[in-house]
Amino acid sequence: MKLTFLHFLLLLFPVLIFGQKVDYSVAAIPDSLKQNANVVIRLSKTSIDISSQKSMTVKSLTVTTVLNELGLRNLDLSESYDKNRKITQIEADIYDALGKPIKTYKKKDFTDASVADGVSVFNDNRTLYLDYTPISYPFTVAFETEIQTSNTAFIAPWIPVDNFLVSTENTSLSITFKPELNLKKKEANFSAKYLIEKSETSSSVSYAAKNLVAKKREELSPSFVEVFPIVYFSLENFSLENVEGKATNWAEFGKWYYNSLLADTEEIPEETQLKIKQLIGNEKRPVEIAKIIYKYVQEKTRYVSVQVGIGGWKPMLAKDVDKLGYGDCKALTNYTRCLLKSVGVPSYYTVVYAGHDETKDLQNDFASVQGNHVILTLPVDKDLVWLECTSQIHPFGFQGDFTDDRNVLLVKPEGGEIIKTKLFTEADNLKTTKGSYQIMENGNLIGKVKMVSKGLKYNNEFRKERLSRENQLKDYKEEFDNMNNLSIKKINLSNDSKTIEFTEDLELEAEGYAQNSGGKLLFALNAFDQNSYVPKKYRTREYPFEMERGFTNEEEIEITIPDGFIVEAKPNGLEQDTEFGYYKIEFSTVSPTKIMCKRKLVIKKGFYDKSKYENYRKFRETIAKTDSSRIVIAKT
Repeated sequence: MKLTFLHFLLLLFPVLIFGQKVDYSVAAIPDSLKQNANVVIRLSKTSIDISSQKSMTVKSLTVTTVLNELGLRNLDLSESYDKNRKITQIEADIYDALGKPIKTYKKKDFTDASVADGVSVFNDNRTLYLDYTPISYPFTVAFETEIQTSNTAFIAPWIPVDNFLVSTENTSLSITFKPELNLKKKEANFSAKYLIEKSETSSSVSYAAKNLVAKKREELSPSFVEVFPIVYFSLENFSLENVEGKATNWAEFGKWYYNSLLADTEEIPEETQLKIKQLIGNEKRPVEIAKIIYKYVQEKTRYVSVQVGIGGWKPMLAKDVDKLGYGDCKALTNYTRCLLKSVGVPSYYTVVYAGHDETKDLQNDFASVQGNHVILTLPVDKDLVWLECTSQIHPFGFQGDFTDDRNVLLVKPEGGEIIKTKLFTEADNLKTTKGSYQIMENGNLIGKVKMVSKGLKYNNEFRKERLSRENQLKDYKEEFDNMNNLSIKKINLSNDSKTIEFTEDLELEAEGYAQNSGGKLLFALNAFDQNSYVPKKYRTREYPFEMERGFTNEEEIEITIPDGFIVEAKPNGLEQDTEFGYYKIEFSTVSPTKIMCKRKLVIKKGFYDKSKYENYRKFRETIAKTDSSRIVIAKT
């Protein structure tokens, strides 16, 4: 059997890497890389060979020195596989602090497990992992893998900075590919702070960086992918679970998506079509028809995960969802779309990055297979309504903070389109509080309060109606943590799904709310909504900061003091109007025994330069101090 010289070198690759004398001792790490680091990436080397539209080989070697126990969470000794993704090599070598070998783990030593998430009814994804428990710190792991896959739709981005509190000594990525596949790339957050070497030809591209020192995470920092260098990759001509695709732009990609993954799933049984028409009756308005169908889906189906083959991207057949009564986000969204289509109401299957992970937006200038969730978009006149079809409890048209304010892909028969989901403004995210309380002569508080939440404030609060009484009480004690010895006497909750408002009526008592000092009572007038949050102070801040979502809180509270007491000292009101938000609190005397506290706090959504951080911190510090300012009352 003849071997080419290239094949010979590839066979020798592990020997060349591990045979050479490499100093893995901790003493060999430059001091600058140890500072602020829990982990040092000694070497991260990845090579990707895309030999055809349906064939990709990924080889990687990562040498990681874990300096302490906190760094253990950054050590990932695992690799996933399925029927189209094969692990051809996996090995780990452990070294002690002096760089001496401790143990070698071969493929047979790794645990083979299903990647089950607890809700999947079908799941053929598996993983090999090494659950290594160190004897002592620091230690070093050299982890080497080789993967062969027919899925060329996914090429992992290159991120030279692995994480906060992680230093990198050497990192590199090289990709070779057939020119006719048209490898696309997008570089983001490159700057003079990071010296990155790049080399490129018509059939290859490579990146490398050295000596990247660990960075501390700063409070209110934007997401990781908005701050650190990253390179995204994608093929214009790719394969997804043996389905060939093309993505020159989002319009073309969306058309492929619809024709390849959705068009043959739309059949709805005649019996169900008849049932839907009976439910609709004489209703002609598309949005009202959609409300009826959305409720029907909520009552008929439940969410489960499906992760088999192209099931990760192609929805179940609508007729199967109809028969089985369950499905994942793709299946339930597509089922709702098909029901709407059967009665002439158009809607669009919509791909999104959901949740609160680092990646939030689809890259609007980089068409590729992206996203981790699917919702439904309903055009209504000149507006759009967003439907979360996996939820059995969310009101019609309310998406919450799971998919708000981000780029998504509308999948239409004629092509794809990137648009932005609903932005909840600070005025939308409103919580109003009205109440009253009486201070007893012994310092106890007896009061009533009514709180109404809208927008994302609704999203935060409406879950309370499904909690047990015990957990409701626990929630309120955390919410009113400024009140010691709090006792909730009555809870009345109201969830209006039409106006999307959640109302909480409470009756409560708090022993010793007012502190007795020499016969005088001291207590904070603003009892029901004290905001104590103050951002951390930094001597020198490195990154910009962001308020991802804005909100408004408004309060009006009447306070009654005991008969025979007079006000000796009352806090002054305050008003501040800044670029970050608005704050106003005023304390007015209504009668000798009654005081009115009115308060308004607005925090604006915004992305700000690091030079403004201290001004914002002082703004929040002033709010926290003023919110807890106390009145002094004494017996006459």
